[in-house]
Amino acid sequence: MIDVLVIGGGNAALCAALMAREAGASVLLLEAAPREWRGGNSQHTRNLRCMHDAPQDVLVEAYPEEEFWQDLLKVTGGQTNEHLARLVIRASSTCRDWMRKHGVNFQPPLSGALHVARTNAFFMGGGKALVNAYFRSAEALGVQIRYDALVDSLELDGDRFVAARIGDERIEARTCVLACGGFESNREWLREAWGQNERGEWPADNFLIRGTRFNTGVLLKFMIDAGADIIGDPSQSHCVAIDARAPLYDGGICTRIDCVSLGVVVNREARRFYDEGEDFWPKRYAIWGRLTALQPGQIAYSIIDAKAVGRFMPPVFPGVRADSLPELARKLELDEAQFMQTIEAYNAACRVGTFDHTTLDDCHTEGVEPAKTHWARPLDTAPYFGYAVRPGITFTYLGLKVDETAAVRFNGKPSQNLFVAGEMMAGNVLGKGYTAGVGMSIGTAFGRIAGTQAAAAAAAQSNTTAGAQRAAA
Repeated sequence: MIDVLVIGGGNAALCAALMAREAGASVLLLEAAPREWRGGNSQHTRNLRCMHDAPQDVLVEAYPEEEFWQDLLKVTGGQTNEHLARLVIRASSTCRDWMRKHGVNFQPPLSGALHVARTNAFFMGGGKALVNAYFRSAEALGVQIRYDALVDSLELDGDRFVAARIGDERIEARTCVLACGGFESNREWLREAWGQNERGEWPADNFLIRGTRFNTGVLLKFMIDAGADIIGDPSQSHCVAIDARAPLYDGGICTRIDCVSLGVVVNREARRFYDEGEDFWPKRYAIWGRLTALQPGQIAYSIIDAKAVGRFMPPVFPGVRADSLPELARKLELDEAQFMQTIEAYNAACRVGTFDHTTLDDCHTEGVEPAKTHWARPLDTAPYFGYAVRPGITFTYLGLKVDETAAVRFNGKPSQNLFVAGEMMAGNVLGKGYTAGVGMSIGTAFGRIAGTQAAAAAAAQSNTTAGAQRAAA
């Protein structure tokens, strides 16, 4: 019998499989995707948010535990478990040597990478390279891997894992780690979570899935129905404003529109609706998908002028270009009069001090709602650019409740042989909001914990069985 069954194929699952195998357990990993699409959302990532008290290889200056915690506290609005969050933060400071041992390399961030040289360690080759390195290491260590292996149900004995099922196939194991993501690619579930708005729209119908198409939440739903303790709001997610021309699935990083803080954002009615300069973009980019989802038609338009060009990571698709603001309104099919009124009111309200897009500068607005609190400069220099954006769901925050052992809980009692990691439990740390790279921090920390705990539980179970057999003999 297999010691540890890992269900999933992304960062958290791979960390669990590697740790379990290093602890001496036999490991089988089941990935729902075909080999060429392996890796879940991790293939679309770029970096890991890391605590460090002094400069370390690719990380400059220091990013101490308390600052990391305060950043997380701010973006979540307090909807986080401090004990588990600090566990993740501390683990982020010590995981990179282990990652390198398994073939993951790091590099300084590319120019324009959103002010995160101090806080985030970038993977050389991005998330795809990280996933490939982990799979190579897992194979070399003897982890069994199966692709196109969608587990549709589990066999449980109370709170104890017995077997996983792939259709009619039954796979027994001494322990199991669930790390197969949220439900972001399950359109029906998204529709149910978001419901119908006051305009009669079903917002989820206009969502794009920035992440993998294989995260349909089958086992999350199974565990909820089985009585596992849950945490999180099903409508909360890592939800980014992405190019409206992005593909339905797997758009990844390159579809993100990063110029929001350098201009203004208007909705379909050509009106601004939120402070574009509230904070640094890495701490705010993942709220703009939800903000856009609340607008008419679930669409918005990021507007910049020539002064912003070169100060943000360019997206894969070029923006709509115009030599005047009225022309841009017409090209974007926005009401020209209302658009000009919005821009003129914003321009008149700008109080330009010393502009610096790398700091929380003193350029702000006065007398206009919503205010823009930083980086407020008039849009007055041609050419002008507009990017239509829609909500891009990366991963959902509804998940299974855990403690520091990563054990799945039933009525407050931790299972002895069923563990969870990654997006399936990220809601313990992320009640809402996001800050760049923290999803990988959570997945790495809890993947490693889950793998270690599962291997130990399997060894204990094996020893108990062997002892009972000797006693019977």
